[in-house]
Amino acid sequence: MTLTYIFSGFAVGTLVGLTGVGGGSLMTPLLTLLFGVSPSVAVGTDLAFASITKATGTFTHRLRGTVEWRVVRLLCYGALPAALVATLGLKYIGSLNREIGQIIRYSIAISVMLTVIALLFKSKMLDWLNRHPEKQLHGHKLDIATIAAGLLLGTLVTISSIGAGAIGATLLVMLYPRMSAAHIAGTDIAYAVPLTAIAAFGHWWLGSIDWALLGALLLGSMPGITLGSMAARAVPEKFLRGILATTLTLVATKLIL
Repeated sequence: MTLTYIFSGFAVGTLVGLTGVGGGSLMTPLLTLLFGVSPSVAVGTDLAFASITKATGTFTHRLRGTVEWRVVRLLCYGALPAALVATLGLKYIGSLNREIGQIIRYSIAISVMLTVIALLFKSKMLDWLNRHPEKQLHGHKLDIATIAAGLLLGTLVTISSIGAGAIGATLLVMLYPRMSAAHIAGTDIAYAVPLTAIAAFGHWWLGSIDWALLGALLLGSMPGITLGSMAARAVPEKFLRGILATTLTLVATKLIL
């Protein structure tokens, strides 16, 4: 079983390094559905896994110059306070009931599929934006929208461990359509490091992290995300968008099912 955990960590880490997506969206369903880990422990362990794995990926993307640090800061302005508030809510209110949790999963799945559409039709979106520049957010309005996106992400990630990559990629594509796929991946990974670290600390406080499981996952994910991050800039843009679209489609299907 340990080897299976290590291999799973490697596979998810490679996908995260290449696309910025796949951490919580793939790992949490994998732990609960395939390995039978309880949902609360799966969420807590996955958040700790994501914070360490994405820190490694951020270092590699930084070396390769594929992180937009200003966008990272704006996302964190919204995401980090939201993660703290959501953690306190889980502590004093308790876990969300099944019905609300299902609504959140379906909402995430819909958002992920919107990302797929945006990626597949990115060139047409750019052509349309070039013809209608007044439709795209700029300056102060874009900054406010980015901070608001961070608020949403911080809440979703703390509650479900899902959204840091998938929804983050969605919002980056929509808000910054001219950003390259490699920069989307690097920026998406970088802002998620402090967010998942705070959320993971909250779940450690709640007692929902399996440290042995975490260690096995990290043994595979560390080389996986390094490899994926190094390859992200070398992989052709069109092919990388295809990988990202395929990954997100699988994520949405898993969330719905």
